[in-house]
Amino acid sequence: MAKYELIPEQLLHEGVVLPDHFFKPGVLNERYVLLTHDWAYWARLKEQSLSAKEIRRIGFPLTSQLVQREVCIVQGTIEASVFALSEGVAFNVAGGTHHAGSSWGEGFCLLNDQAVAAHYLLDKKLAKQILIIDLDVHQGNGTAEIFEKNEQVFTFSMHCEKNFPFRKERSDLDIGLDSGVGDEQYLETLADTLPSLIDRVQPDFIFYLAGVDVLATDKLGWLKLSRQACKQRDQLVFDHCKRSGIPVQVSMGGGYSSRIGDIVDAHCNTFKVALALFN
Repeated sequence: MAKYELIPEQLLHEGVVLPDHFFKPGVLNERYVLLTHDWAYWARLKEQSLSAKEIRRIGFPLTSQLVQREVCIVQGTIEASVFALSEGVAFNVAGGTHHAGSSWGEGFCLLNDQAVAAHYLLDKKLAKQILIIDLDVHQGNGTAEIFEKNEQVFTFSMHCEKNFPFRKERSDLDIGLDSGVGDEQYLETLADTLPSLIDRVQPDFIFYLAGVDVLATDKLGWLKLSRQACKQRDQLVFDHCKRSGIPVQVSMGGGYSSRIGDIVDAHCNTFKVALALFN
């Protein structure tokens, strides 16, 4: 998607970040993919031998370039999570592939980047208790399925209930919003939820999926948030992370507004809010 190139270009153009603030992901060790995804699915993905039905579920024609792109995204989130441990916050300019389950791809997602990174942190003993905050407009069904029986990872998804995916998995906490919910109700719900959730889970690491498909301008979203409310949403999340001293990795998630500038500006706001708090 064009936004993955435009976001860093815009941040650099505005002087929000410098070139040396970016990193290029290294090589992904498939051991960490296999902590999250079934071996048979991963093998078929690498060989590009998924069935026609599996490919339709993903929504993209399957190519070696697409698989390599997904591998790069996953490694980027792993490395960003490690940077977050020392810096407080770190971003993957892409990522948020939360529809990929342990044995399937779906909704433009082949591998689940934050799920793989969470398993990496646990395996390396860099975290003991993880909270995944998924505020994409669509439920994080793949993430929910992957961690259904894992008590070290708590999954929270606040999404549009009647939107995709139409067969939802069960997160540890799901808040399904009605179509058309706007700024006030959305922000009140999130503000009422986050403090008690963090107190309940007691995470030592947070993954945040900051989809901007909650915007009223989004073609696939069905919620009615303004760009300012989307920014306030990010502020709420980062405020709680900062105040609690919890490092946070951010993946960008969805955004499908007709005007690409609406998507890029909203994603850039997420970076700006985090930098203002953590610098």
